[in-house]
Amino acid sequence: MKITTLAIALALAFPQAAQAQLAVSANDGKVRMENGAVKTVPNNPDTVAIVDLGQNPPRLIAEIDAPASIVGPPSSVAVAPDQSYALVTANMKLDNSTPPKQVPDNRMSVIDLTAKPPRVAATVETGLGPAGVDINRTGTLALVANREDGTVSIYTINKGALTSAGKIDFGNPKSGPSGVSISPDGKTALVSRDGDSRVSVLSIDGNKVEYTKRDIFPGQRPYGIQISSKGDIAVVANIGLGQGDADTVSIIDMTLRPPRVVDTFSVGQTPEGIAMSPDGNYIAVTAMNGSNKPANSPFHNPLGLLKLYKVDGKKAVFTSEVPTGVWTQGIAFSADSKTLLVQNKEQKELQVLRVQNDKVVDGGERVKMKNGGAGIRTR
Repeated sequence: MKITTLAIALALAFPQAAQAQLAVSANDGKVRMENGAVKTVPNNPDTVAIVDLGQNPPRLIAEIDAPASIVGPPSSVAVAPDQSYALVTANMKLDNSTPPKQVPDNRMSVIDLTAKPPRVAATVETGLGPAGVDINRTGTLALVANREDGTVSIYTINKGALTSAGKIDFGNPKSGPSGVSISPDGKTALVSRDGDSRVSVLSIDGNKVEYTKRDIFPGQRPYGIQISSKGDIAVVANIGLGQGDADTVSIIDMTLRPPRVVDTFSVGQTPEGIAMSPDGNYIAVTAMNGSNKPANSPFHNPLGLLKLYKVDGKKAVFTSEVPTGVWTQGIAFSADSKTLLVQNKEQKELQVLRVQNDKVVDGGERVKMKNGGAGIRTR
């Protein structure tokens, strides 16, 4: 693998962040859904919203202009371990045609969360069509899945600077690397590939990242992916072909050598978002449920769904579900695993849900934003 170095000096050395738990929502302003069809919206900048999850109810702190994209899984945000900055990828942008079309982007923004208001401190060049991004627990390494060129970009992080450390090339530009998750011990990463329906295992030794050539085959078009905070399992949402069939979530046993799928269960149409609670006890899944289909489609439903599962060893037990919005995207848990934020794209809101007695409850709380959510993450 050819190594190139590109030092990105950030505008400041980030001081220690405030104690509040922050949720960072990347919001796509350039597209909307119209009766099951995606329409472009010119001259409406994408935004990034910062929400204080320490407040009850959660409170919007700021919403700033920054490139984002609804294309790709809603894991297009990563928050630094000390919450001093966030990384936000931009999978697509609008071209200059009339009407404008979406074309692949190659930018990742570094958002300074300590500034008042937060601001874009730097812009980093990625591969083509950056989608999922993750930062390791020590804050020294970031990985970005580049969906349009079949690669994963590697960045080292040191004293407030990102340095490009090359790419992993899967040898298939149509493989569609989409989501990426780094294990708690920092030694392994999983990359979902929705283009050829597999999950690739990467090995990490310090700043050295390698493709192990071990692929896992969980289901049709694996997309969103997350390794548990305990490091024992990973969950992957298989979004299927969008033809109205019930799609699936797979559980990967990370304690086995090599890791492998040990269970797969149905969750409904198009599981766009997936997240595990910080305590490792819950799996939350957003299913579009046909809300992104035309009203005359036999697969149409007016609203999406949030489904909650209790982790039981290496299996998941369904506990409850609540309706969400239209074109529902990502999910973020609070640090105590009792509150969830759900992105409802067309409603331009974060839906606030609570976990009570192992069930998810909607109390009607909402956080309104300028644009609809495309990706979200907490730390």
